[in-house]
Amino acid sequence: MRVRATTVAVSGALVLAVSAFAVPAAYAAGDSASPSWAAAVSAGAGPSAFGAATAADATAGDLDVTFTNVKVNGGKAIAVGATKHVKVPVTYTLKHAAGLDVTASDVLNGPFLYFKSMPTSVAQDFKDPVLFGDNPATCVDKTSTTATCKAIIDIRPGAGDLANSLAGTWKVGGLAIRADEANEEFDETWQGKLGTVKVQRQAKLAGANAAPEPVKKGKTITVTSKLTRANWDTNKTPGYGGQPVKLQFKKKGTSVYKDVKTVKTSSTGAIKTTVKATADGSYRFVFAGSNGTTTATSAGDAIDVK
Repeated sequence: MRVRATTVAVSGALVLAVSAFAVPAAYAAGDSASPSWAAAVSAGAGPSAFGAATAADATAGDLDVTFTNVKVNGGKAIAVGATKHVKVPVTYTLKHAAGLDVTASDVLNGPFLYFKSMPTSVAQDFKDPVLFGDNPATCVDKTSTTATCKAIIDIRPGAGDLANSLAGTWKVGGLAIRADEANEEFDETWQGKLGTVKVQRQAKLAGANAAPEPVKKGKTITVTSKLTRANWDTNKTPGYGGQPVKLQFKKKGTSVYKDVKTVKTSSTGAIKTTVKATADGSYRFVFAGSNGTTTATSAGDAIDVK
């Protein structure tokens, strides 16, 4: 997986301070994206405040903060297509020491998702994939020891942020950093086990097509559609074969769809089944999804029975 090393446009002193962290350029043999707001400054962004020093040469300490009440994507699973950039909203409360200004320019924090093991230092090589945001969180003080924060976790499947093997449940963590340029020191806190969220390959059902229409009562209706699913390895959206899909019918004048039958998609994801025409109404297909794949519902197609 390609490592993303986006440079964040931040002002002079902070750029120099953040550059001191020198987060490694490759995590898990290239299987993670670095938090650009805590990484070494990209070429042309300015020299390191520590000169030739790296994070391993600097003194690291713990920053007195605690992430609480973390909510990722409003509590919903994250649907990721084959190529489109997904911005995942995150909100949380940051508890901190009374003397620490978490809104200051030299204090940065943000959420992240980790698949297996959580990083513990910006100076280490990450063992497993981690997803960060391009930018740190924005926080507002509520009391002398609490702040409410908003952030975005950026996921770019088209840039190699994900592989099919990574679909499923991810864990939620938080990172806070304060740089002390003058003393060549930095404080950092990594906090894990803040919850879980599903990162799923997006499935889609093409609109159902019921034909012929109109049709005489008792005659055969053929209903078709197609199920597709994002492939993060190829960045394409091929048909999703061999999957159970429910055909549902909503009688005209009612508001509830009811199950008619379950059919399986072909090897190319195509769906084709037949039913007897009984009454005016609409047909649609519904796919239940899985831990690593989203649910999908087709648009309904109305049928006129004579």
